[in-house]
Amino acid sequence: MKNYVGLDVSLTNCAVCVLQEDGTRVFEGECSTDPDEIIKTIYLNADCVERIVHESGPLSIWLSRELDRRGVPVVCIDARAAHKALSARMNKSDRSDAEALAQLARTGWYREVHIKSENSDRLRLLLSARERLVRIRMDIEGQARGILKTFGIRLGVVRKGRSRRDFRDQLSEIVSGDPILEVVFASMIKVHETVCHKTTDLDAEIQKYAKDCPLARRLTSVPGVGPIVALSFIATIDDATRFRRAVDVGAYLGLTPRRYQSGETDWSGRISKRGDQSMRKLLYEAANILIQRVAKFSPLKGWAMRLVQRKGLKKATVATARKMAVILTRLWRDGTEFAWTKEALPA
Repeated sequence: MKNYVGLDVSLTNCAVCVLQEDGTRVFEGECSTDPDEIIKTIYLNADCVERIVHESGPLSIWLSRELDRRGVPVVCIDARAAHKALSARMNKSDRSDAEALAQLARTGWYREVHIKSENSDRLRLLLSARERLVRIRMDIEGQARGILKTFGIRLGVVRKGRSRRDFRDQLSEIVSGDPILEVVFASMIKVHETVCHKTTDLDAEIQKYAKDCPLARRLTSVPGVGPIVALSFIATIDDATRFRRAVDVGAYLGLTPRRYQSGETDWSGRISKRGDQSMRKLLYEAANILIQRVAKFSPLKGWAMRLVQRKGLKKATVATARKMAVILTRLWRDGTEFAWTKEALPA
């Protein structure tokens, strides 16, 4: 008889529950959160395992990969969808959650989560590290400006095309002569300089990666899309063929309107904002660049400008961001470049 397993995973221990096809409990217990220990615990108490289910979480990617390498039929499900079933129980515990997950595995009432490849995670790590350093640099600059305003000192704006060294030189010149301010801002200037250098190094690495990646070069043929947007899209989507239709990417990134329908009530609201927030932000910025800064005409820009006249800039930018996500997916799947005219160009 087929057996179905539910795993409630924590940092140290993992609750295990094994059910048969008819819902009979075969085993219930705990083991350490180690792939080998989990497999040993399951197969010592059950054979003919049909499916192993666990929720998405901090360890879900690592655990799914390790169990999959060992040939185990593991499935990672959406934690938000599983929460509806888990919260229906009167008392919550790790064992009861594991049993509820095993019931979901037995009934098939779940939504599977795509486990991204290690290459996508490494690329995402590179991009997120660069984003974090940029935020640290901006935080230091904002804090310095805010502190100095207390003393009536207003720093000038760092002009476009000038290096961040001008900000540090201006800051050093302004605080010179005040011992307290010199001590405080000496460390901030040093950290700011280090962060700027490391950000420049990561920018160079990202540019090199995008130049060596044929897919990234094709995606950057879309107006408004640069290396960071292209690589972030690659790391976020990971596999374009997992979407049945290219337009489904808009919903995956939270760029489609919410809808509620019940009886006579039927309304559409603002975008859902589900999915990757940073990718959604990058697409919005790329759409804004296309509308306001790209001078060369294309069918995409003409469509966006007509939408601006009808709906306004903000709604048109969101719609253009969704359309750009669909176009990037189609370019990825078809192996073509962006069509500046109505005919698609071969890669």
